[in-house]
Amino acid sequence: MDSRRLGQSGIVVSDICLGTMTFGLQADEATSFAIMDRATEAGIDFFDAAEIYPVPPSAERYGVTEQIVGRWLKAKPREQTIIATKVTGPGHGWFRPPVRGGFTALDRRQIMRACEDSLRRLQTDYIDLYQIHWPDHGMRQEDTLEALTELVKQGKVRAIGCSNQTSWGLMKNLWTSEKHHLARFDTVQNNFSLINRRCENELAQVCRMEGVSLLPYSPLGGGVLTGKYNDGALPEGARFSDYLVNGGERQKKMAKRFVNERTLATTARLQQIAADIGTTVTTLSVAWSKQHNFVASTLIGATTVEQLNESLKAADLILDAETLRRIDDLDVEIPNPMTEDGLRRL
Repeated sequence: MDSRRLGQSGIVVSDICLGTMTFGLQADEATSFAIMDRATEAGIDFFDAAEIYPVPPSAERYGVTEQIVGRWLKAKPREQTIIATKVTGPGHGWFRPPVRGGFTALDRRQIMRACEDSLRRLQTDYIDLYQIHWPDHGMRQEDTLEALTELVKQGKVRAIGCSNQTSWGLMKNLWTSEKHHLARFDTVQNNFSLINRRCENELAQVCRMEGVSLLPYSPLGGGVLTGKYNDGALPEGARFSDYLVNGGERQKKMAKRFVNERTLATTARLQQIAADIGTTVTTLSVAWSKQHNFVASTLIGATTVEQLNESLKAADLILDAETLRRIDDLDVEIPNPMTEDGLRRL
């Protein structure tokens, strides 16, 4: 497995990262341990968590994923494992004292509190990569960055990053860091897959020119690119099956962005492309994500070791020019299938 640097930091990680948002819900602790052990055996040294995991989040399960990762990490050589986690950001005031109408602010108090809580749950004295889970464009960016800079100076955080960020938001933060001599974001973790290629527009240019690494999450399009939702199937236990059948309005809307006529048509065509090179869409999708020069490490998730093994097959797969051309031709034919009109919105 190859390794790449995170932005301009001194941290070098495997080019596949294990995402852990299923740990503590879809995967119990024993299964989660088995998945992390298998990932390590395969050469993965980079693990991504968040205080709000597992997903879908709830007050009862808040923090459970970090606790599981922490118990696993305690028995491992700490210096050989790169741990990333996230402070939640605005919009989830149910687990913190309400501020600004129930929103969770990215101010000093809450960032410091969140970091200390994550350190305790992870059973470590430092976090390698500490990320803003959602941006707060309404706040003064220097307030957020000053708190994160303090954590870096204290040695509790090695590098910082953001997630679910726009191109403007990333540039605004980088400008603020430069102007006020504060720690800068080395990574941005956004949704990026064969059914959601919008990062290839302005965000990729920002990453290349500013020395920031993209950490793509959901390279399988929320599981759509495994083919499990093809032909109208709603497999039991699948996240979007639950959202579509039992979810509220917000969850149903999210599920329909991922599971719709255009994403399923794209998946069916990709299955043929994958078959022609002797692989699966799962492996093809992860390999495609890794093959971008602005990507440092692609996040893969799993609820079983078997699922993980299918994604791991992408570790040594390099897609040839003809396969990449066929994928691009499909994108022209069915552009941006996660939007109704096919436009790539930022």
